[in-house]
Amino acid sequence: MRIFQELESEVRGYVRAFPAVFDTAKGAFLFDEQGNRYIDFFAGAGTLNYGHNNPIISQALIEYLQRDGIVHALDKATVAKRAFMVKFRDTILQPRALDYKIQFTGPTGTNAVETALKLARMVKRRSNVIAFTNGYHGLTMGSLAVTGNDFYRDESYGARNNADSVPFDGYLGRDINTIDYLHKFLEDRSSGIDLPAAIIVETVQGEGGINVASQAWLQQLEQLCHHFDILLIIDDIQMGNGRTGTFFSFEDAGIKPDMVTVSKSIGGGLPMAILLMRPELDQWKPGEHTGTFRGNNLAFVAATQALSYWDTDDFSDSIRYKGRIMEEELNRIVEKYPELLIELRGRGMVWGLDFDRTGFAAEVSRECFANHLVIELAGADDNVLKFLPPLIIEEESLREGLALIDRLIGELLQRKQQMLKGG
Repeated sequence: MRIFQELESEVRGYVRAFPAVFDTAKGAFLFDEQGNRYIDFFAGAGTLNYGHNNPIISQALIEYLQRDGIVHALDKATVAKRAFMVKFRDTILQPRALDYKIQFTGPTGTNAVETALKLARMVKRRSNVIAFTNGYHGLTMGSLAVTGNDFYRDESYGARNNADSVPFDGYLGRDINTIDYLHKFLEDRSSGIDLPAAIIVETVQGEGGINVASQAWLQQLEQLCHHFDILLIIDDIQMGNGRTGTFFSFEDAGIKPDMVTVSKSIGGGLPMAILLMRPELDQWKPGEHTGTFRGNNLAFVAATQALSYWDTDDFSDSIRYKGRIMEEELNRIVEKYPELLIELRGRGMVWGLDFDRTGFAAEVSRECFANHLVIELAGADDNVLKFLPPLIIEEESLREGLALIDRLIGELLQRKQQMLKGG
């Protein structure tokens, strides 16, 4: 590990949490250079919904490269891009009665968010954007302005320009409807909040601590946007691509956002980000918003193969099935250790254990890594153990990982109790 300490920037993060040199990966497993197997409950922060080195994706990429398929094309027309767009239209958009244009942005999620904010402001001729407490939308300047955690926002960045933050669903307690709260601010011209061009929201706040918006709250938010002529942007970068059980995380709520940002798993493990928008919002002039890597043809190839998982309902059904296993087993952990005052939150195959004890979640994560399971933290104070396994994980491996975490929580708690007795 010495070379990473000597040469890589101090900004490196995950290499500190998971200090191993990884070499290969397959499905829901990582392998370090000594050949040790790690169960992956991290999935590249949601980038690997379809698993590591998915065989149908890998084979398509190998064949594409062997025939000298074009890799870099800016936004020129290519066979790979056409195949992706046709597949996305036929498999995802049309069956859901969604009428969206597709904009290929730069290759990361924050590029899609930046594009959405810029377009919303241009279309509505307003500069303000509203986001929510504990929201996370990226770390470039526009995205950072609508990201909540102050760990990422030093005052010197000047990153809070033209953005306001309001309470997410449940932030003020379940008895307070924060949509009513927001409505009051918007209708009062002396509230100090300017009428925004857009409101951006995650249906499940991943980095913010696995905070789940109810269907009713999302429906009311859509109605509020219609009432005040505000564009609704759903950030589906981490929760899309099936993470909650449906391809888009907002489907069960029955809403149709004006824009949707999509990245992470859409590229099948390769860099890719897109912005979906209602056709009438596509008011760009040619080349007005551009970027060198807005057409990753290898990602198009991978994405087209990954979308085949959605040809039938089988994949969605399997996500719901494994999601129920996660919910049941994690509820059992909550009940087994009442002294920890754990709160369980989640949907589909994204869940979080919120520990009332400061630092306990981090200790569990470290113990997991020492026992060859990779799992990260979430929440403003890293108090949430975040479960994000690949969606293709086998039930046996899923249960193995959950049982390991159960055991390690118990052992850690027992050690602490023995230390207290000894003291």
